[in-house]
Amino acid sequence: MLNERGAAAVESRLAEARIGAVNLSEVVAKLQERGVPDEVIEESLADLDLFIVPFDAEQAILTGRLRRDTRAAGLPLGDRACLALAMILGATAVTTDTAWTNPKLSVEVELAR
Repeated sequence: MLNERGAAAVESRLAEARIGAVNLSEVVAKLQERGVPDEVIEESLADLDLFIVPFDAEQAILTGRLRRDTRAAGLPLGDRACLALAMILGATAVTTDTAWTNPKLSVEVELAR
């Protein structure tokens, strides 16, 4: 949304993408931190027409279990929640963070750069 590195690669996948509620919350927080007014955030998100997946018990448990295998990489809750959602959906997680490429994880990760 702020033309960050990898934005074009992510934009091309938005039509079929899913975002977890935890990660949507992070997007809103980052936009606020950068001074984007709440009304603009809400309008921008509405324009994107994102498919938002609720954070349920299955995802919460898997997110917690991923802590052991991602501790060395320092992945925070939001990153682990995204990886857990991708695992549950059998989908590819798209990120610009190379720390996500952990061979111990059974999830496909695409670096958007």
